[in-house]
Amino acid sequence: MGWGGGAGLRGVKAGWAFSSSSRARGAPPGRRAYRNMLQEGAHGKWTVSSSDESTEENSDSEKPSTSSLLDAARGRTSGPQYPCSEARKAAHKRKASPLKLSDRSFSTEIPPAGKQRTSQEGLGWCLSSSDEEPEDRGRHARKETVKEEKCGAPKEYLLNLCKGDELSENQKAEEYNETPSEAQDTWDLLNGENPFSFFLTKVRGIEQSYNSGALHIKDILSPLFGTLVSSAQFNYCIDVGWLVRQYPQEFRKKPLLIVHGEKRESKAELLAQARPYENISFCQAKLDIAFGTHHTKMMLLLYEEGLRVVIHTSNLIAEDWHQKTQGIWLSPLYPRLPQGTTGSAGESETNFKSDLISYLLAYNSPTLKEWIDLIQEHDLSETRVYLLGSTPGRYQGSDKEKWGHLRLRKLLKEHASSIPAQESWPVVGQFSSIGSMGADGSKWLCSEFQESLVAAGSSVTTLLKCDVPIHLSFVQVTSPPPPPSMKVYPTVNNVRQSLEGYPAGGSLPYSIQTAQKQLWLHSYFHKWSAEVSGRSHAIPHIKTYMRPSPDFQKIAWFLVTSANLSKAAWGALEKNGTQLMIRSYELGVLFLPSAFGFDKGYFHVRGKVLSESNDSAIYFPVPYDLPPEQYGSKDQPWIWNIPYTNAPDTHGNMWVPS
Repeated sequence: MGWGGGAGLRGVKAGWAFSSSSRARGAPPGRRAYRNMLQEGAHGKWTVSSSDESTEENSDSEKPSTSSLLDAARGRTSGPQYPCSEARKAAHKRKASPLKLSDRSFSTEIPPAGKQRTSQEGLGWCLSSSDEEPEDRGRHARKETVKEEKCGAPKEYLLNLCKGDELSENQKAEEYNETPSEAQDTWDLLNGENPFSFFLTKVRGIEQSYNSGALHIKDILSPLFGTLVSSAQFNYCIDVGWLVRQYPQEFRKKPLLIVHGEKRESKAELLAQARPYENISFCQAKLDIAFGTHHTKMMLLLYEEGLRVVIHTSNLIAEDWHQKTQGIWLSPLYPRLPQGTTGSAGESETNFKSDLISYLLAYNSPTLKEWIDLIQEHDLSETRVYLLGSTPGRYQGSDKEKWGHLRLRKLLKEHASSIPAQESWPVVGQFSSIGSMGADGSKWLCSEFQESLVAAGSSVTTLLKCDVPIHLSFVQVTSPPPPPSMKVYPTVNNVRQSLEGYPAGGSLPYSIQTAQKQLWLHSYFHKWSAEVSGRSHAIPHIKTYMRPSPDFQKIAWFLVTSANLSKAAWGALEKNGTQLMIRSYELGVLFLPSAFGFDKGYFHVRGKVLSESNDSAIYFPVPYDLPPEQYGSKDQPWIWNIPYTNAPDTHGNMWVPS
């Protein structure tokens, strides 16, 4: 199986990998040198106040801000009318009021400490002045023609831009009308050979062949997938009106439950959005530990024909389904069990049914009882993936292994094959947000978290100082022989040259306040590159983790999840290792070779350049290029709250987040 264009899946959004050496090629720049490189880099100078950020480690998660809602109450429309992070607010503002390279009537100085403020829920730094300045949302903003020579914009995208100049960015993000050929493609997808049921979302502006086998939310909610009776949407950022419009007309009045984590003003706004829709009800996820979020992204779809579960990485807003790289796991259509069936009937070999029920029970909400009962009544035995969730709490004893990275450790110990010379197999992580990791890797990343990721077979080997190569991807990746450590996270140029341009960085909320405290982490970073899936210019919001072989031709396991690289998402040990504390709700699925009948203990993966051989091997569709490519000497990780003014993006614009 592969991503369209005759290639197998291959792009990374943000990731990392663990290696047997303790450090990537070449020593990382010194703290002062690196800061100077950031401050006087190729993308303009900036200043930052010396004030400290929140001590909470999750300050860069996609936490909602209520300031746009307060603006709305004052009659202003400075941002999206749904709760979202400060980074996304900045992106929304720049889309509505773009700054061309020739426009120098702005300040690139970050406000001093006295003007900085945090949102009511401790949701991160607000470095924007949008609260004081009313602004037009740009619904009818004029779209300037983009010339093909600008900033490496993909030709296909530029052609599409010229066709749709009269539409605003928001309107284009919402516009999705399936052609007859695409409808047939969706039907073929449902009935075709796809053993993994792992898909990417469709991306506007890339070659159409790379969207073959991809899905839009309207495809998932289509009558082709079943005759809908009711549905439940679990998510973080939700535009209710947009969500309703994604359902076919005949399903828009079916009962819809929205599970969210909003509080106070943002909760009131969410409920206000739904007032026109009598069929919508809500379940508020309890977030009793500070700085936690309801970050899970799942759909439960009840049909006349059965039940389907969808676990994915997209928020329920137009831009997340438009030009980003996102992942989806689509369950089989689960039939209803015969009446009177009891006990463990309908359970899979992966215990997916009981694990899903346990996850829903963790909400401790009577509202979800109906869905728990419905799951109990269906046959989930065909499921081949393992469920891996996080729920807020402090867990001890056997409960520690139910959630977070200790759950991953347990699954890998019990179900993954032992790997010969396992210390040479790196771990690759790819994500869109990064929390505070501590003063060095020993505080969490290269200790307890790595120990979970390298577990295999019946034992866990403790590898200190990131002895397994870590590859982290945050929109940038490199491809030397496996370095000691790699993480995939987008670079500034990844963002600048993306289909969305600089506003794509609104979904990568890594702040300068956090970044400058953990410069050691940046030596692990690798670029985002996804030629294999045609998505190198579609900024990743997908989160993936895997363990490839040293030659990157095989993987021991693959995880797609909502969980970014943070302790809040994965959990951190407390009380001398006897207690695991998790702040947020997260959900993902783990693919293990044994569950798919691969008795060799690994999946094959395709290289960036496909061979001409007609082998019969089944390839796992990794959505980005392997091996990841390490940051070059001039590459910088994308940081959302500093300006980039020396080079224009694919729309000819600059990035000034204030």
